[in-house]
Amino acid sequence: MRSTVSFSSPPLSTLVFATALALCAASAQADATLDKIKANKSVTIGVLLNGGPTGSIDPSNQRFIGWNPELARQLARDLGADATLIQVQPSNRVQFLQSGKVDLLIASIDWNPERAEVMGFAPTPFYKVGGTAIARKGSGLTKWEDLRGKPVCASQGGSYARILGADYGAQVKGFKGSAEALLALRGGNCVASVHDTTLIYPLLKTNADWTDFDAPITLALGEAPSVVWTRKGENDTIAAVDRVIQNWHRTGWLIDTEKRLGITPPLPALVELQQQALQAAKSK
Repeated sequence: MRSTVSFSSPPLSTLVFATALALCAASAQADATLDKIKANKSVTIGVLLNGGPTGSIDPSNQRFIGWNPELARQLARDLGADATLIQVQPSNRVQFLQSGKVDLLIASIDWNPERAEVMGFAPTPFYKVGGTAIARKGSGLTKWEDLRGKPVCASQGGSYARILGADYGAQVKGFKGSAEALLALRGGNCVASVHDTTLIYPLLKTNADWTDFDAPITLALGEAPSVVWTRKGENDTIAAVDRVIQNWHRTGWLIDTEKRLGITPPLPALVELQQQALQAAKSK
C-alpha cells in the first residue's frame, strides 16, 4: 500500500484509512474522467472565487487569480493537461461536479464524512482551514457561543452554516457566496458573517472599507483538511491527483505558493505535511 500524507487529527485519520481501503479495492481499469483527461489533454476544474488571496478575478483582464486558481492550473499541468477553470459557488459546487460540468473541484471545500458519502477525493490534503467571524467593532462577541439566537450571515452549502446552527444555535442567513454575505453584514442584516480565515484576515488587514470591523473570536470554527474532490468511484483519477499533491508537499511548492500570494498567517500544517511527505518518500 502506498504511503499517504495526513494530519494527525482524528477526522483526517478516518479519512485516510477509509480512502486507503477504497483505493486498494479499486479496479486497475482507468475511469472515464482520467481517460478523458489523457485523450483530450484538458481538464475542467471548478474553483471558488470568494475574494482575497484565496481566489478572485483580476478586473484588468478578468483572469482568475489566487490560491484556488493557481493550484488548479498547476494540477492540470502536472496531469499533462490544459486547465479550463469554471467559477463555482458554495451553493452549487457539488452539483457542478456530480452533473459533469466540472471534472474536479478545488473550491475551498473541506472534507467531512457527509461529503465523502457523495463525492470521491484525493486523500492527501493540500491545506487546512477554519472559519472566523467578522463583526463590527464593539459587538461584544468573544466566543462562538455568543452567537446563540443571533442572526449570522454565511455562504449556503458551506460547513460553517451547518455548524453555526446545529452546534451554537445561531439564526443562520444563507447567501449565494461570501460577497453577498459580507454585503448583508455591512447592511446590518446580521451581527456577524462567518467565512474562511484566509478570506477574513487579509480583508481586515488590507481593505480600508473594513476598518470599522474586526474578527473578535480567536478560536477557528470547524477547522478541517481541504482536499481535491472527484466524482464518486473515480479511483484512478483519485490516485493520479493524489500523486501530484504529494509531490507538491515534497518539493515545498505549496509553501512557496502560499508565501508568494501573501496568504497570512502562514499555515504551520504545510510544514508538517512537507516533513511527512519527505519521510514517506524515504521509506519507500
